[in-house]
Amino acid sequence: MSPKAEEIETHVAVRTHPREITVDLAIERACSFLMSSQHEDGYWIAELEADTTLESDYIAYLHVIRNFDSSRVAKLARYVRQRQLPDGGWNIFFGGPSEVNATVKAYISLRLAGDSPQSEHMLRASRRVRELGGLERTNSFTRLYLALLGLIGWEMVPAIPPELMFLPAWAYINIYEMSSWTRAIVIPLTILYARKPCWPVPADIRIDELFADPSQKTCAFEWGPGISWRNFFLALDCALKAYDRLGWKPGRERAVRRAGDWMLEHLERSDGLAAIYPAMMNSVYALMALGYAPDHPVTSRQIDELGRFEIEEAQTMRLQPCLPPVWDTAIAAFTLLEADMASDDPALQKAAEWLIEKQITGPGDWQIKNRDAAPGGWAFEFRNDFYPDVDDTAFVLMALQRIRCHDEIRFKQAVQRGIAWMVSMQNKDGGWGAFDRDNDRAILNHIPFADHNAMLDPSSPDLTARVLECLGEFGWKPSHPRIRKAIHYLMTEQTREGAWYGRWGVNYIYGTSGVLRALAALGANENGATARAIDWLRSVQREDGGFGESCATYDDPSRMGQGESTPSQTAWGLLGLLTAAPPDDPAVQRAVDYLLKRQNEAGSWDEAPFTGTGFPKVFYLKYHLYRHYFPLFALARYRRLIENRYRPRRLS
Repeated sequence: MSPKAEEIETHVAVRTHPREITVDLAIERACSFLMSSQHEDGYWIAELEADTTLESDYIAYLHVIRNFDSSRVAKLARYVRQRQLPDGGWNIFFGGPSEVNATVKAYISLRLAGDSPQSEHMLRASRRVRELGGLERTNSFTRLYLALLGLIGWEMVPAIPPELMFLPAWAYINIYEMSSWTRAIVIPLTILYARKPCWPVPADIRIDELFADPSQKTCAFEWGPGISWRNFFLALDCALKAYDRLGWKPGRERAVRRAGDWMLEHLERSDGLAAIYPAMMNSVYALMALGYAPDHPVTSRQIDELGRFEIEEAQTMRLQPCLPPVWDTAIAAFTLLEADMASDDPALQKAAEWLIEKQITGPGDWQIKNRDAAPGGWAFEFRNDFYPDVDDTAFVLMALQRIRCHDEIRFKQAVQRGIAWMVSMQNKDGGWGAFDRDNDRAILNHIPFADHNAMLDPSSPDLTARVLECLGEFGWKPSHPRIRKAIHYLMTEQTREGAWYGRWGVNYIYGTSGVLRALAALGANENGATARAIDWLRSVQREDGGFGESCATYDDPSRMGQGESTPSQTAWGLLGLLTAAPPDDPAVQRAVDYLLKRQNEAGSWDEAPFTGTGFPKVFYLKYHLYRHYFPLFALARYRRLIENRYRPRRLS
C-alpha cells in the first residue's frame, strides 16, 4: 500500500468511526434547528428569562399606570404563584434558595392581585419573609417601589438626590462613575426621590406582617462598627435627608429639570431608556412624576416599549428584562460558520447585513471617559444607541470576519470601525469592562443605594478574554503592547485553583473557557497558566461527563465549578479543554458523549438552570439559545480538530 493510500485509509477510518457519524448527525440536526429559528429579517432572538421580581414589579406597575386589566394581572399572578417554593419564598435563580426581595415583591403583587393574606400560600410567604430577616433586609430599590405605593415611609429609602446631576464629570464621584445600567436606573429615581409621588394601593393592603421587628419600620440601614466608608455614607445619607426636610432647597428644581432633560435625551435613539426593564419602568414613573400622563405621547411610547417584553400564553404572562437580538445573532452566525456552513450562504449574508445595519455610529455615554475614539460598537438590543458594549461588539466582529459580504468596502469599513472602538475601550489595568472605560471607583459601592451589587463596570476576565479572542482571530500577536497588557491583567486574575471568574456567565467555567480560548487564539501560554486551567477543568468535570456550576458560586466561591451538569456549561468546559487537550483525550470524549446523549428530538438541548449573569448575587438570566448554540459550537470545534488532525498530508 502506498503512503498516500495509507494516509487516506487512516483518515476514512477515523471519520467513519461511529462516534464521528454521531457527531456529524448531531451537528446537522442542530444546524437545522438553528436555521429554522432565524427571523426573516436575518436575525436570531430567543427568550431571555429572569426571576419573578419582573412579574411582581409589573403587577404594581400596571396599578401605577392605571392599566390594571384583571385578565392580565391574573395571568401574571398565576405565573408568580406557580414559582413559589415549598418553604413559602421565591428565589432569584433556578434551584436557588428563597430570597427576601423576591419574596417581598411576590407577596405585595399577589395582594394587589386579590390574594387574601390569610390564604395558606400567603401565610407561608409572610412567614418566610420574617425568617429571612423581614422587610428590614430588603434593598434600596425594593424599598423605593414600596414607598411609591404608600406602603412604607420615605425615611426607609436611602437618599437619591437629583443634585447628583450637578457633579461635574471631573469630580471623583459623579453619574458617569456609575455603571451605565446603574446610571440609567438611578437618574429617574432621583426625580422620584425629589417629587415623592404616591400611587396608593387599596386601603386593605398592609404589610405589617412582613416586618421581623416592627420597631425597624423607620430604620433605613444598619451602621457598622468603627470608622468606615459605609458609616461615612450613612452619615451623609442622614444629612441629605435632613436637607430634604427643609422647606427651601436651593437648586432642587433645577436639578430635577437637569435629570429630566438627561432622561428625555436618552429616550431618543433607543427602544426605551437603556432598553432594559428596570430603567424603562423607572422612566415611566419619573415621567408621571413630572406631570406626563400615561397617555401622553412620550409616556405612551415608553409604555409600549416595555410592553414588548411581555410573553403571554393561555394561562400565564411573564416578562423579559430586555431583548437580545444582536447577541443571539452574532453567536448563532459564528456557530454556524464553525459548523462549516458556507461563508457566502444567503442566510449568513442576511445576518451579516442585519448586523452591519445595527452598528452604532452616533454618540453615547461611553464618550465621557473615552473622548478621542470614534463610534463603531454594537449594542445588545434592537436599538440602544447610547450604550454599545464590548462583549457584543467582539462577537459581532468574530462572526463578520468569516462571512463573505457582497459590499466588501462597506463590510471592511464596519469591521475597522468596530475593532478601533473596541480596542479604545481598554482600561488602564489592561482589561476591558462592558460599557465604559475605567469605571472602577470602588468607593461608590459603599453608597446606601448601591446595594444591587452592580454600581461599577470594571475589567473582568471573561470580557477581556472575549476581546483577545476576537483580536487573535484577526491576527493580532501576543507581542502587541495592548495584548501584552491584557494578558498581564488576566494572569493577575487567575485564581489559586487555576480558574478565572465569569462576570457575565455562570461562572468560573464560563470565565475559564473564555480565557483559554483567548490564549489559544493568540498562541500564548503564560507561565503554565493554560495547564493549570486545564487541570482545574478536569477536576470539576462531573461523573456524567458534563460540566455544571450554580449561581450560588458568586456568594460562595469555594463551590466554584460545582452544580448539576448543563448543556451550555458543558459546552464551555469542552471548548476550554479543546484549546490544549487532543480530541481523543478522555475528558474531551466524556464531554462530547454528554452532549450527544442529551440532544433532543428537535435537534436542540434541554436546560433548566440559569447560566447567564445580570448582577452577581442579585440578578441572573437564562438565555434560551445558550443551550443550543454553545453545544453546537463545541461539537463543531471538536469535529474541526478531528478533521485537522487526521486530514491527509499533501505529498510533494
